[in-house]
Amino acid sequence: MSTKILIIGACGQIGTELTQKLRSIYGTENVIASDIRKLNIDVVNSGPFEVVNALDFNQIEHLVELHQITDVYLMAALLSATAEKNPAFAWDLNMNSLFHVLNLAKAGKIKKIFWPSSIAVFGPTTPKENTPQYTIMEPSTVYGISKQAGERWCEYYHNIFGVDVRSIRYPGLISWSSPPGGGTTDYAVDIFHKALADKTYECFLSSETKMPMMYMDDAIAATIQIMQAPVEEIKIRSSYNLAAMSFTPTEIAAEIQKHIPEFTVTYNPDFRQKIADSWPASINDAEAREDWGWKHEFDLEMMTVDMLEHLK
Repeated sequence: MSTKILIIGACGQIGTELTQKLRSIYGTENVIASDIRKLNIDVVNSGPFEVVNALDFNQIEHLVELHQITDVYLMAALLSATAEKNPAFAWDLNMNSLFHVLNLAKAGKIKKIFWPSSIAVFGPTTPKENTPQYTIMEPSTVYGISKQAGERWCEYYHNIFGVDVRSIRYPGLISWSSPPGGGTTDYAVDIFHKALADKTYECFLSSETKMPMMYMDDAIAATIQIMQAPVEEIKIRSSYNLAAMSFTPTEIAAEIQKHIPEFTVTYNPDFRQKIADSWPASINDAEAREDWGWKHEFDLEMMTVDMLEHLK
């Protein structure tokens, strides 16, 4: 049976690029993009697209049956900063969309699920440097709490019902092709836009706030790689740590200044500073590298060049 993919949340920051990449691999007609509304973007206009509410089990089940879906990528979520403004809805969306997909797989209607977790599962009591795969996890945000709970449910559905669900804990993601989606690490996207447009940027985090980051190209590659890996290579069914680089606002600003010398940054930390302070500064992803051969390609220098080239 050929692979037929449904992406839920295809119009989001990760979903837009993931959809295009999967279509290039599996064929446009085999990758059904879906989201709660139809935006006028490439993802919607370049292949099959369905309007779906991730909270509606019957809608998802209908699409799975209609298109004979084998793999679901559940990318719909309310991110960290946005979720803090609407905690009840964030919990509802982040948890119940996952249950819908897990239950469809449990019923034998889907073969494989990808569900993204995040470094938000860690909290202020987690070791900050080189955060290991297995460690204290006491998340302090609604987003983090929902991701931590989701990891436990993924593992449970795998262990009890044999569901083939795969997950990675994304660090902060940086992309030129889609606008920031309401996350705490989004300054590292916005800073490039402002550097080119205004030559100045006011950062909502303090200058020395170090966080794990990854270029979107690497995140997409990791997502597809873990889904293509043979089942015996996937030894962790909660979620894998994933890492590429860690830097501070000062360091990314300095890298941009190599290309735009007149660029300046001011710092005015807001409520997102507290969220950032509760997260790791660097991640140990030895298990992902060992189990399914993960390797990142982009460092801060390469990413900066690529971001500026594309945004220009």
